Amino acid sequence: MENKQQSNGGVTKNKEMKKKMNWSGSLILASLTGAFGSSFLYGYNLSVVNAPAVYIKKFYNETWERRYGFSVDESTLTLLWSVTVSIFAIGGLVGAIIVTPIVKFFGRKCTLLLNNVFAVTAAILMSLSQLAGSFEMLILGRIIMGVDAGISLSALPMYLSEISPKEIRGSLGQVTAIFICVGVFMGQVLGLPEIFGTESRWPFLFGVIVVPALVQIVILPFLPESPRYLLLEKHNTSKAEKAFQTFLGKDDVSQEVEEVLAESRVQRNTKLVSVLQLLRTRAVRWQVITVVVTMGCYQLCGLNAIWYYTNNIFSEAGINSKTIPYVTLSTGAVETLAAVSSGLVIERLGRRPLLIGGFGLMIIFFAVLTVSLTLQNNVTWLPYLSIFCILAIIASFCIGPGGIPFVLTGEFFQQSQRPAAFMVAGTVNWLCNFAVGLLFPFIQSGLQNYCFLVFAAICFAGATYLFFVLPETKNKTLSEISHAFAKRNKVSLEMQEMNHYPEERKSSAEQESNFTSSVDNGETKHAIV
Repeated sequence: MENKQQSNGGVTKNKEMKKKMNWSGSLILASLTGAFGSSFLYGYNLSVVNAPAVYIKKFYNETWERRYGFSVDESTLTLLWSVTVSIFAIGGLVGAIIVTPIVKFFGRKCTLLLNNVFAVTAAILMSLSQLAGSFEMLILGRIIMGVDAGISLSALPMYLSEISPKEIRGSLGQVTAIFICVGVFMGQVLGLPEIFGTESRWPFLFGVIVVPALVQIVILPFLPESPRYLLLEKHNTSKAEKAFQTFLGKDDVSQEVEEVLAESRVQRNTKLVSVLQLLRTRAVRWQVITVVVTMGCYQLCGLNAIWYYTNNIFSEAGINSKTIPYVTLSTGAVETLAAVSSGLVIERLGRRPLLIGGFGLMIIFFAVLTVSLTLQNNVTWLPYLSIFCILAIIASFCIGPGGIPFVLTGEFFQQSQRPAAFMVAGTVNWLCNFAVGLLFPFIQSGLQNYCFLVFAAICFAGATYLFFVLPETKNKTLSEISHAFAKRNKVSLEMQEMNHYPEERKSSAEQESNFTSSVDNGETKHAIV
């Protein structure tokens, strides 16, 4: 018995040591650099327009009056401002649609690098718009920045999922969500009156965008491309081995190379599939549905409504209007801390508990917030309960629903399907983002405080679906995850493993010959179509 306990203890210790060894310096640097120039900018651009809104509207009015000799009417000004805010999502949709051919041709890392052209261009346009007296430059910059965000929110999770060992895949995947939260928080900080939140300095808020882009341009070229991309799509075994060695911090990577090659032998197809082919494939039908549901709930669960209500609720609690911008920083801080906490525990607790639990907690706090807002005029302390509920909803979102959908999209699909899957996920993400921005004012106007019950219902529907459908993917290979979906997809395990398309099928003998040649020679000599 004692020997058995010692043996179990030794196994646990070895697993912990192996997990620690997986975090190499290059892997950490790649994830931080990639996220800083990508998902950070997405979060930053979500919040950066809030603080200078009054000054930007004044700039619009002054520009209009200088051109046409009269002030812009209120409805036109509201329309211009709505377009400025919402057009970011239109650009994001464009980026999500074009990302598949870009990552196929240029690769994951090069896509992130080239994407900085959009970020720098947008920063120049937006920061110089006041000097040039052109609000069109600001609007154009917002849509270009949206394209940057649409590309990066697909390319970055794809890159991180392909460079990370399965033991820390979830934690590394959460880097995307963590940097979105950090970006939102930084947009709030830099928007304070003491920094750039003034009438004369607000253009600097948009000029700051070039800093993360330049950091990524300087550092990322010295880090390897995704080894899976190099091995399965470029068929360059020697470069793939070097990439594995750099990211894993060890010389012997034969096991990792063989695992990827074994996966490709099973798939018998490394040609990228289209979105239409992906949607027609029965073997991944429920994986696609699950990605659509999680991404839809990610945007429709009501967090945008929380940001809309925050200032009003803080005001009702008796907080001075000049103090509210500083108190609002607490929301960004809570968001960041919750996302970091999720990244630390995701490999211990798993994806399912965090995702379902996050939606479950949001349902509870949405219900309490509705009651609190309805009765707060009758009870003096209820506004403080409303503040607590806002912070709790933000934290609940960030521990699971705020980042895990990106992780799941990278885990569900084989190499040839991943770009198309991220295109589907990105399209759903940005369409729902646009829908919330378009419809929420009408929902809020019609239902008032009860609008949060709509979001509670969406969270309930998402949690219920995930409870019955989503398998745990922690520390599992693609083959194991596919097996978990096989019964629901109504395909045999053999067909689930093969998961290929008849028109692209190649003989097993030809595939084995090609891969064997690649391994024996250290580099690819027989290309695989």
